[in-house]
Amino acid sequence: MTLKHQLILDNLTAGYRDKTILKNINIDISPGQITSIIGANACGKSTLLRTMSRLLTPYKGQVLLDGKSIHNAPTRQLAQTLGLLPQSPIAPEGITVGDLVSRGRHPHHGLMSRWSKTDDEAVAKALETTKTTELLDREVDELSGGQRQRVWIAMALAQETDILLLDEPTTFLDVAHQIEVLDLLVELNQSRGTTIVLVLHDLNLASRYSDQLIAMQQGQIFASGTPELVVTEDIIHTVFGLHSHIISDPISGAPMVLPIGRHKRVTSP
Repeated sequence: MTLKHQLILDNLTAGYRDKTILKNINIDISPGQITSIIGANACGKSTLLRTMSRLLTPYKGQVLLDGKSIHNAPTRQLAQTLGLLPQSPIAPEGITVGDLVSRGRHPHHGLMSRWSKTDDEAVAKALETTKTTELLDREVDELSGGQRQRVWIAMALAQETDILLLDEPTTFLDVAHQIEVLDLLVELNQSRGTTIVLVLHDLNLASRYSDQLIAMQQGQIFASGTPELVVTEDIIHTVFGLHSHIISDPISGAPMVLPIGRHKRVTSP
């Protein structure tokens, strides 16, 4: 099991240029657990993840890793502890899958260090885990959207960080591959104790696969806690403007959202 680092957001306000997106965010990310950020479009989910990863500098407040501001940490040292898979990563033109996944090992190399057996093993394991080994020599540009997404996840896994942030990691994936990726993250969490924070749109998958949920509304945290505490009819209506009925997921026992739309198909007896 890895050392469980503590990530804390302290009175965080952030945004882009003169537009404030996040307002007075205070939360402790549960170490060694899987936390999903949920909320309506444009509520600040991706901005929160970008600020947690140091891609954005907050207007005020700070992100603390083990009690120290991440903005004061050396880049290589931070990248050994905290990894990010952004929403729409861009690969260099002509790069192969093997080369891209290998870049996940860069934070573990100093100026004088050489590629090692440990690096080979980390890359091979990441490829095998994401079922992308057969794509090793293919150019990333040639892959389908789902294949590219799995390759990017492989690169993040090869980095072997203790905290992993993922922005919509199931984008472009069909249902079977969505479940495969989320199962993979659970296995990573259980085998290595990796703290995982991800943005998910699918409420039922977020509820099933997460230990904790953060529900956001208009740049603020509206509710946080276990899925049982956050996935309620009142909270789902307030955060998403959606009327729903909550039942127990027959597979996992987690809360499951049944949307109530205007149109319902009724099967005649």
